[in-house]
Amino acid sequence: MPRGADPAGRLVTVPRRSRLNGMRTAGRGGGRARRMLLPLGTGACAAIAVACVAAVDPHRAGRLPLCPFSLLTGWYCPACGGLRAVHDLAHGDLAGALDMNPLVVAGAPVVLGIWARWTLRSWRGRPAREPFAHPILVLAAVAVVLVFWVARNTFVGRFLAP
Repeated sequence: MPRGADPAGRLVTVPRRSRLNGMRTAGRGGGRARRMLLPLGTGACAAIAVACVAAVDPHRAGRLPLCPFSLLTGWYCPACGGLRAVHDLAHGDLAGALDMNPLVVAGAPVVLGIWARWTLRSWRGRPAREPFAHPILVLAAVAVVLVFWVARNTFVGRFLAP
């Protein structure tokens, strides 16, 4: 909190105005509600996106656009079948989701865990550290995606194709 002096010369603490809505807030971050806006907003957007994919069946031809990479090259990208996997997961069909894109199924709990950690840290007022930003973890994730991408386009990994 900024400090100032009253007319008598004594130091006093003056609450700052929040950039959010002009209300006076105490502390550095502006309160729990402000800290929770981004993680809860992100979660809400993701939930709406999953609900939209759950409502529109991507298994039926013509419902959603085709993958541009697959159209141009004839190969599957790492995300091919991802919308169908999300649709199947939203309907509780784990086997169908694994058949469409096992990488999306394996990545969903990781992404959910990262979001939960971010939300909890925001609730507690701790700085948001990115647990996935360590260079070795980023390189490992890129390597997994690249191996999956190559494997699903070869004869050996044909079972990984949607």
